[in-house]
Amino acid sequence: MNNKTPSPALQRRSIVIAGFGQNMVLTFVTTFILLYLSEYAKISSAGLAAVAVILAVAKVFDAVNDPIMGVFVDKTRSRWGKLRPYILFSALPVAFFSAILFCLPNGSEVGKLVFFSAMLLFWDAAYTACDVPFWGLIGAAFDGDERTRVISYVRAFGAIALGLATLGGPWIAKLLSFSAETTAAGWSRAAILISVVGMAMFLLAFFNTRERHLPPAEGVSLKTLFTTFFKNKPLYLVLLGSILGFGRNIIQAGGAVFALIAYHNEGYFTLIGAAIIVGMVVASFLSPLLLKKIPAKRMMIYSTVFASVVYAAMYLLGFQNLYVMMGMIFLTGVTLGIFSVVQTTMIADAVDSVERITGVRNDGLSFSSLTFVSKLMGSLAVLVFGLMLAFTGYESGITVTPQMQNTVFLSITIIPAISCIVSIIPFLLYKLPEEPKEEN
Repeated sequence: MNNKTPSPALQRRSIVIAGFGQNMVLTFVTTFILLYLSEYAKISSAGLAAVAVILAVAKVFDAVNDPIMGVFVDKTRSRWGKLRPYILFSALPVAFFSAILFCLPNGSEVGKLVFFSAMLLFWDAAYTACDVPFWGLIGAAFDGDERTRVISYVRAFGAIALGLATLGGPWIAKLLSFSAETTAAGWSRAAILISVVGMAMFLLAFFNTRERHLPPAEGVSLKTLFTTFFKNKPLYLVLLGSILGFGRNIIQAGGAVFALIAYHNEGYFTLIGAAIIVGMVVASFLSPLLLKKIPAKRMMIYSTVFASVVYAAMYLLGFQNLYVMMGMIFLTGVTLGIFSVVQTTMIADAVDSVERITGVRNDGLSFSSLTFVSKLMGSLAVLVFGLMLAFTGYESGITVTPQMQNTVFLSITIIPAISCIVSIIPFLLYKLPEEPKEEN
C-alpha cells in the first residue's frame, strides 16, 4: 500500500466524492424500500404493518450501534490509522446488503419478511460501520478552514446526491426493467447498480486520505475514552441544541402528506423537496465564507433565530400560494444547510479542543454521537408530525377540512419555529475550554 500522503486537494475531492456515493446509496434504500415492498414484492397491508414494526426495531438497533461503533473505532490500531480501515472493509458489505434488500426471494410472505428483517439488520450494522468512521475521518484528516470547507462540500454534494437519487431512482428502475412497465427485477438491477457505483466512490475516502495523527501504539483504555467523552461539555451542548431543534426536520418527515392535504396532490412534494435541497446546497457552499467572518457559535445562533422567523412568517403568509410557499421552503433549506455545516464544525472543534488538553482523541465516540443525534432528530420529527396528523383525524379517503389543513400546516411551521428558539439556549452556553498554561 502506498503510504505517500496525498495532496490536500486530492484528499478533499476524494472525501466529497465518497460522501456523494454514500448518500446516493442511503437515499435510494430509505426512499424506495417501502415502494418496492408494497408494489413490487407484493407485501400485503398486514405485512406492511409488520414491516413498520421491523423498521422501528431496526431504529432501536441502530441507536445502540452508533456508540458501540464509536468505541470500536477509538480502540482500533492499524498502520492505516483507526478510521480508514472501516472505510475499506465496510464498503462491500454496505453495497451487498443495500442491493439484497431489493432482491427478495420468491416464496411465502412470512419467508419474505423474515429474509427482509435479517438483511435489514445486517445492512444497518454495515452502514453504521461506514458512516461513523467517515465523519470522524473528516475531523481527523483536516483542520481549521480546510475542514470547514470539506464539511460544507460534503453536505452540499450529499444534498445533490439525495435529489438525484430521489428523482432518478424510478427512471433507472424503469430503464433496467427492459419493458414498457417498471418491474421488480428493474428495481433489483437499479439497487445493484447504485449500490456498486456509490460504494466504489466511497472507497476513495480510504485510498486518497490520511489521518493527521495515528493512534498511540499502546492504545487507550475504555475508562479514559469515556471519561474524556463525558467531560466534553461543548460537545454535549451541541448535541442538546441539535436535539431540541428537531423541528427543522418536520417538513422532510411530513412534506408529502402535507402536499396531499393542502394541495390534494402529493406530487407537489417534489417541488417542496426541490426547494429544500436547493436551499441546502446554496447554504452549504456559502457557509465556509460566512464562517471566515462570523465565529461558529454566533453563526449557529444567528441562523437559528432566522430559521425561527422564517417558519413563523411562513405560517402567517399561508400555503395557498404555492410559489410563495416554495420561496419560504427554500429559506428553511438555507437555514438547514447552515445548521448542518456549523453543527459538524462545532463538534470537530470540540474534539480538537479536548485532545489538546487531555492528549486523547475520541473521534469515534464523538462522531457516533453526531450520527445518533441526527437519527434521533429525524425520529422525533416523524413522531411529532404523526401525533399532529392523528390529532386532525385525517385518514385516506376522508374529506379534508380547513381545520385539518391548518393543523398540519401549523405542525410544519409553528412547531419548528418554537423548536428552533428553544434550541438556541444550549448554543448560548457553548464555549471551548482554554488550554492549560505551561508553568515557567
